[in-house]
Amino acid sequence: MNAAAPILIAAPDLAAAVADWLRHLASERRYSPRTIEAYGRDGRQFLSFLTLHLAQPPTIADLGRLRPADLRSFMARRRNAGLEARSLGRELAGIRSLVRFLERRGELNGAAFSAVRSPKAPRGLPKPVDVGAALRLTDADESLAEEPWIAARDAAVLALLYGCGLRIGEALRLTRAEAPTGEVEALRVIGKGNKERVVPVLPAVRAAVETYIRQCPWRLAPDDALFRGAKGGPLSPRLIQLAMERLRGALGLPDTATPHALRHSFATHLLAAGGDLRTIQELLGHASLSTTQVYTAVDTTRLMEIYARAHPRA
Repeated sequence: MNAAAPILIAAPDLAAAVADWLRHLASERRYSPRTIEAYGRDGRQFLSFLTLHLAQPPTIADLGRLRPADLRSFMARRRNAGLEARSLGRELAGIRSLVRFLERRGELNGAAFSAVRSPKAPRGLPKPVDVGAALRLTDADESLAEEPWIAARDAAVLALLYGCGLRIGEALRLTRAEAPTGEVEALRVIGKGNKERVVPVLPAVRAAVETYIRQCPWRLAPDDALFRGAKGGPLSPRLIQLAMERLRGALGLPDTATPHALRHSFATHLLAAGGDLRTIQELLGHASLSTTQVYTAVDTTRLMEIYARAHPRA
């Protein structure tokens, strides 16, 4: 079975329903194109399995007749193919989204899908960098880029990640009109699920963005992407990742020092300085407080490491 499941294999009624579901995710739920692509891939993967499992392309009625044992067979097949628990849980979320859509239309009863639990994925702790390293990573003078404007650009992007807690995609989606410059003290960010949040902008972050804009050789129209590549097109996240790889090598930082680690550092350093979890949750754009609470474990781990190094009886 093709792991990517590029082709939708299903009876006509179910194939049409899948198309309706994906349109619903885009138009009414306003999911991002990347999320819709992932959900569509998950659905195709599951329907390809069912075609083999049932010896025919599945219909909507076939979905409604599935038992928990059928779903466990799918999970076992995917785990045997090397899929990790976290990825399998994401696949099941996409499949359940399709089933809920069909339930709301009154086309099936998806009780079997609710009866099967998602695999429990081990929860790894975020790996922030320390304050000194974060400041050096966001300093254009530390950049290894040959072009001064590219050094300023990379520093501005990383400053938004560490100074505002942005995801790299959120920073790169900013337009010139949205750039935090001048007297701007807050930035409106559209995050996951099209959820909007407002984050304060520190003077150092504004200064980094303004330096980049002054040095950028490309015309930055108000509705155009703020951050540009060397040839003038929108900046690719991969270029920032490569710049970070070079920087961490020069600064002697571990491989865990990625652009996203600066977002983790933003949250961890705020918490260590006395920030409350609810505020950090809002600044990060987390839908659930439990997602933010992982940073308390990071901070506790850091305190225990300091204790072990410093206490004479440790």
